Amino acid sequence: MKTRYRWVIAALLFFAGMLNYLDRAALSVVAPIVKAELHIGDAQMGLLFSSFFIGYCVFCFVGGWAADKYGPRRVFMLAGGFWSVFCGATALAGNFASLLVARVAFGLAEGPMGTTTNKAISNWFPRREAGRAVGLTNAGQPLGAAIAGPIVGLVAVRFGWRISFVVIAALGFVWMIVWWRCFRDDPAVHPAVSAEETEWIVADRHRLPTTGAGTVPDAVRPAHGVLHYLLSWPVLGVAAAFFAFNYVLYFFLSWLPSYFTDYQHLDIKHMSVVGVLPWLGATLGFVLGGMLSDALYRKTGDVLFARKTVIMLGLGVSAVCVLAVSRVGSLVPAVALIAIASLFAFMTPQACWSLLQDIVPRERIGATGGFVHLLANLAGILSPSITGFMIQYGAGYASAFVLASVLAAVGMLALGLAVREGNVARLRRVSA
Repeated sequence: MKTRYRWVIAALLFFAGMLNYLDRAALSVVAPIVKAELHIGDAQMGLLFSSFFIGYCVFCFVGGWAADKYGPRRVFMLAGGFWSVFCGATALAGNFASLLVARVAFGLAEGPMGTTTNKAISNWFPRREAGRAVGLTNAGQPLGAAIAGPIVGLVAVRFGWRISFVVIAALGFVWMIVWWRCFRDDPAVHPAVSAEETEWIVADRHRLPTTGAGTVPDAVRPAHGVLHYLLSWPVLGVAAAFFAFNYVLYFFLSWLPSYFTDYQHLDIKHMSVVGVLPWLGATLGFVLGGMLSDALYRKTGDVLFARKTVIMLGLGVSAVCVLAVSRVGSLVPAVALIAIASLFAFMTPQACWSLLQDIVPRERIGATGGFVHLLANLAGILSPSITGFMIQYGAGYASAFVLASVLAAVGMLALGLAVREGNVARLRRVSA
């Protein structure tokens, strides 16, 4: 193949995810300092973590719709500018109310990120590479959370917590410039993409392998309106699994630093180092999940089996490990279990995104992905605030780990029941 420019696009999306999660994790890393300086309790801090997702959930869907209509290039450019501005504005917060406003606005700006990434991958990668592409690009997200500890924590200790947000905002503006110069919505019009690579990208879009009886043809235009896909059992099943993953994710993203400082009694410096380990496991899980999903697909020719197996394996093992954390008190086994839970949990989101691409026509993937992302990110509103109330009012960290474990198991079961061959065939059936 003359060019492989699509992997440059994957790298751009990788760094976008890394910046997004660096932004999001920053407040949780400096939470002990912010709570003391602004006189904020655990319950209020939980509300601050959750407030990010109020606007984020809405703009998951709006961003997906906009990516379908206007293309990922414009949507990501606009969103990147706004999230960088509001991340930097966090440094100006002087009390709970102003910090709350900054977090809500920040969430609005980051909302389009996940669905626009999926739309860009749908435009730039063939189905046979979709799992690997989603896994590799989204691996930047936990890596961003991993480096948030040392970067934000050490900068906060040396220069103050406010400077950390200014530095991250500056990185966002740099990424915006590179994105606009290097990305196009259609690979066929990009000067760096050869005709051979373009053919490779589009070659397998005309037919979608399924289980059992052969293939289901893709219509040139979808035969149904968007609500047909949004309210279907397969899409809702994917949303349930994604919600379960996100509940665990946002519990970890919001409260692990405080768990290490308050429950395991680490200081900020040691927490910043120890806190990297679970996110390194998560990064590995993202990559391995995508590779395993595509490998199972190539071996079996059964796309639903491949995607579902990875999701159910990831949620099942993470549920067991998170439950086990609630039963241990010392640092080493707790960190090991959390790292294993992160590794397996992070095998699931890229398989969810790939599964959507396999069951929904490409012309509807932006809006459908946005709807799934909206439902899934309701966990971002619930998980941090519920955990904050549990910690402050007596239930403690152990019960928070138990709840996360139960929801992971429920998500696994919901996916298995809702995403079946018959349901998917009915969803994609083309009108005569």
